[in-house]
Amino acid sequence: MDIKKIGIVGAGTMGTGIAQVAASSGFEVILHDVGQEYLERALKTMDKSLAKLIEKGKITEPKEAILGRIKTTTDLQDFKNIGLVVEAVFENFEIKKKVLTELDKILTQEAILTSNTSSISITRLASLTSRPQKFMGMHFMNPVPLMTLVELIKGLATSQETFDTVKSIAEKMGKVPVEASDFPGFISNRILMPMINEAVYALLEGVGTVEAIDTVMKLGMNHPMGPLALADLIGLDVCLDIMEVLHEGFKDTKYRPCPLLRKMVDAGYLGRKAGRGFYDYTK
Repeated sequence: MDIKKIGIVGAGTMGTGIAQVAASSGFEVILHDVGQEYLERALKTMDKSLAKLIEKGKITEPKEAILGRIKTTTDLQDFKNIGLVVEAVFENFEIKKKVLTELDKILTQEAILTSNTSSISITRLASLTSRPQKFMGMHFMNPVPLMTLVELIKGLATSQETFDTVKSIAEKMGKVPVEASDFPGFISNRILMPMINEAVYALLEGVGTVEAIDTVMKLGMNHPMGPLALADLIGLDVCLDIMEVLHEGFKDTKYRPCPLLRKMVDAGYLGRKAGRGFYDYTK
């Protein structure tokens, strides 16, 4: 399939990043969200991000040309003639179910539908649609404009043609696609999230302070960012959602979310986006 236009549902951090990368790679983009204010915020975020990349010499095309390839909408009906759609809404099955079933009715039967889910079963999501052979996972990493990895996940019914098409599009976006099997958390979050969860347990049990835990992992394990700072960047609510999926999917207590993680989410301490997580971002 020769896909020139990509639809993205969800103008949050991930959807905004995917839209920017797709447009920077020459694709026409339609970005959807439920409110115009979210779309305006996304456009401002992309404008700033592109300006920084151009300043550093990583992009040579004028940002006006890139942004000119992005259209925004609050109406999913505008997706009816799009060849590929990336769903990038909240990591919540019921929300994804609502969006995917609606999209499935709007898209042509030839269109490919993908999910940026970071942990939910692709086979389960595909079963919500009438096109399981044309459904798969396309899991980008945050921040999308800077991280080159994309996990590609087949559902039980995903066709090889669909996989090859999505892989080709990922490569055109300058990404390195890696195939992962359809298990909870795939590869990335099955390894990453338990590490973050264990770091929260270490904090809860007084093994070390926030700073000490992050410093050990940065200087001792050569991680660019400590696990607690990374959790703040990802969003503690997202980390909790993924741990819940792992715990439910494997029925193994080693994936039990740390009570402190749950308590912080309940308190609204969600990380950078909330101004407070394991670190204080209001200072």
